[in-house]
Amino acid sequence: MAVTRFATLLAGLSLAVAGSVQAYAQEAASAAKLDVELNGFAPSQKGCMMTFVALNTLPEDIAKVSFELAFFNDKNAVDKITVLDFRDLPQGKKRVRQFDMPNVKCEAVTRVLINDTPACEGPAKGECMKGLVTRSQVSIPFEG
Repeated sequence: MAVTRFATLLAGLSLAVAGSVQAYAQEAASAAKLDVELNGFAPSQKGCMMTFVALNTLPEDIAKVSFELAFFNDKNAVDKITVLDFRDLPQGKKRVRQFDMPNVKCEAVTRVLINDTPACEGPAKGECMKGLVTRSQVSIPFEG
């Protein structure tokens, strides 16, 4: 009888450990993200210089990623759509990327939206957009 209780206790403990491991794996997966911050937004001779800080905490390196950005004006209309090549983003490393946007007037832009990730090489299909988290350190909202 004591052996039966011990076996039942052991089986219950095994289930609890398995549940904890699964919960931890799900929590780690949900914490994995592609963090992109609009860090600078200033007029330039060509148009508008944009500075981004990106951090890849997805489970693997990104060999190549590009973002399709939409620029909105004060009437909430899209003025321009362009694709920016962020190149590689190694897992766990911050990278700064700058883009001089010709024919974009910084003062006319009211918000920027990452509309899509046309290229995302490394993670499983859709993971770059799924894990995308955006924020802005400037007065312009940056959404994803």
